[in-house]
Amino acid sequence: MSSLGGQRPAAGEQPGARLHVRATGGALLLCVLAVLLGWVWLRRQRACGIPPGPKPRPLVGNFGHLLVPRFLRPQFWLGSGSQTDTVGQHVYLARMARVYGNIFSFFIGHRLVVVLSDFHSVREALVQQAEVFSDRPRMPLISIMTKEKGIVFAHYGPIWKQQRRFSHSTLRHFGLGKLSLEPRIIEEFAYVKEAMQKHGEAPFSPFPIISNAVSNIICSLCFGQRFDYTNKEFKKVLDFMSRGLEICLHSQLFLINICPWFYYLPFGPFKELRQIERDISCFLKNIIREHQESLDASNPQDFIDMYLLHMEEEQGASRRSSFDEDYLFYIIGDLFIAGTDTTTNSLLWCLLYMSLNPDVQKKVHEEIERVIGCDRAPSLTDKAQMPYTEATIMEVQRLSMVVPLAIPHMTSEKTVLQGFTIPKGTVVLINLWSVHRDPAIWEKPDDFCPHRFLDDQGQLLKRETFIPFGIGQLKLGFNLFFTLSLCVCVCVCVCVHRHV
Repeated sequence: MSSLGGQRPAAGEQPGARLHVRATGGALLLCVLAVLLGWVWLRRQRACGIPPGPKPRPLVGNFGHLLVPRFLRPQFWLGSGSQTDTVGQHVYLARMARVYGNIFSFFIGHRLVVVLSDFHSVREALVQQAEVFSDRPRMPLISIMTKEKGIVFAHYGPIWKQQRRFSHSTLRHFGLGKLSLEPRIIEEFAYVKEAMQKHGEAPFSPFPIISNAVSNIICSLCFGQRFDYTNKEFKKVLDFMSRGLEICLHSQLFLINICPWFYYLPFGPFKELRQIERDISCFLKNIIREHQESLDASNPQDFIDMYLLHMEEEQGASRRSSFDEDYLFYIIGDLFIAGTDTTTNSLLWCLLYMSLNPDVQKKVHEEIERVIGCDRAPSLTDKAQMPYTEATIMEVQRLSMVVPLAIPHMTSEKTVLQGFTIPKGTVVLINLWSVHRDPAIWEKPDDFCPHRFLDDQGQLLKRETFIPFGIGQLKLGFNLFFTLSLCVCVCVCVCVHRHV
């Protein structure tokens, strides 16, 4: 008699075979139920008045095709690849806005993402409803890489405000936003001029020279030192940063937000990204350790010194504090990595547009010679007398938009935006590229035209819709630094180009 009244297995049948079949059937049933529940949940989300968008698939949302290898996509009627394979994400999202409207949505897995593509919706969200839209998303890719610390990706709240307030006041103490920073900029771009002149009339890539210079200006604020352009370790770290940011824009990394364990895959961009993280971390932690060993409480030299002293003060007072070595590491990473990349790219775009528009270059050069001449270095005090040069810089920023999607935001509570329901915890993407290419605001938006920032008298025209660094409480804190640097750098680079 079989136990529990079950049937005996047939002759030759393995005892575990039937159990295996039942387990497989149970797993398939669970998968079907999960898909059905996901489908019902997605339909309910769409019925709740969220912004329109493409129809999502259960479990994977709107990016399930990324789970299928590219060579197999035609077999699944997915085409040879997504449009994001051939155009930037910001361009692809701008095309989606033409179909679904300036406020639309899609899903990454089960996560709702809302995209704002015009100035009016961006202003309403980030200015009029700033407290609701000022949080940062808890997305696996961001959380794993940043541990939700620092300034750029940390969550909005008392700790973020505390860290940001200290960082801002300390950077200003060391010259950020003041004329006292000018000598550092002038000194560094003397090295740029020298490095460029060494090439004579031979073609060369300005990227490493500009990247070194911008990094050194940031290093002087954060680390209290500059690095020689031939320093192998410094060059290696800059290469790691450039490659790391390039990898982060790789479409495959979005899979981490669907399946977080993909981050630990031992191949492809996943493995390379982890190695780059380790190398950059080693560089920054060595610098922090050197500062700890040489710290002089009576004479702090840079941002790291000030942070370490404040950290000791908080610990000595026996207060619960967010100031610790771990937080310092991520703040330094934010300042060093984000600041270097965006400023370097802005300067490179300036050089490119100057080369492509010799008539504009000629006018900028004439203004430089009239205001500054060739016998002294440019000064930030010259800026007010150089409206055409500043207008040119603004037009370069408008067209190049080096941070086209800004940093993602997240809603801290349920709200309504222009008639659409935005649930709590929604990820919000700001398509700054789309805002600055909006034909309703910018005449012939794809043309390079500095005159759009000048009035009839040739004076600088401040345009509310020009927001290259975002708006609201979480806009990039380095915007003044970028603008001041660009004014000096473009002057130097144009002079070099004309006189080499």
